[in-house]
Amino acid sequence: MLLLALDTATSAVTVALHDGAQVIAEESLVDSRRHAETLTPMISSVVAGAGRSPADLTAVAVGVGPGPFTGLRVGLATATTLGLALDLPVYGVCSLDALAYAAAVRGAPAEFVVASDARRKRSTGPGTS
Repeated sequence: MLLLALDTATSAVTVALHDGAQVIAEESLVDSRRHAETLTPMISSVVAGAGRSPADLTAVAVGVGPGPFTGLRVGLATATTLGLALDLPVYGVCSLDALAYAAAVRGAPAEFVVASDARRKRSTGPGTS
């Protein structure tokens, strides 16, 4: 198994390669305005950095948000295209579910809440919406 995971649902672009037991390569870059320019080079870098080729991939997982439309569109279009080109299954993963899983694995309390900031650079003080 060799899963390519990518997420563009936040200001970060994240790509990882998982072999079924552990993450074997990953890259992340925070740049909310360059998802389209950075995602595919990062995918190439992560796959090559692990000594693998796209033909070795067995599936693609992609974050489906919540998040800004433009970032989501870049990730979803890229994952779909890779799936079609390489004849791979593509799985959408709720970004909040992924964050909750990571927190639980790291020993979060039995009950916790996962949230993301949706203010879009707006104030949340009194009298704002």
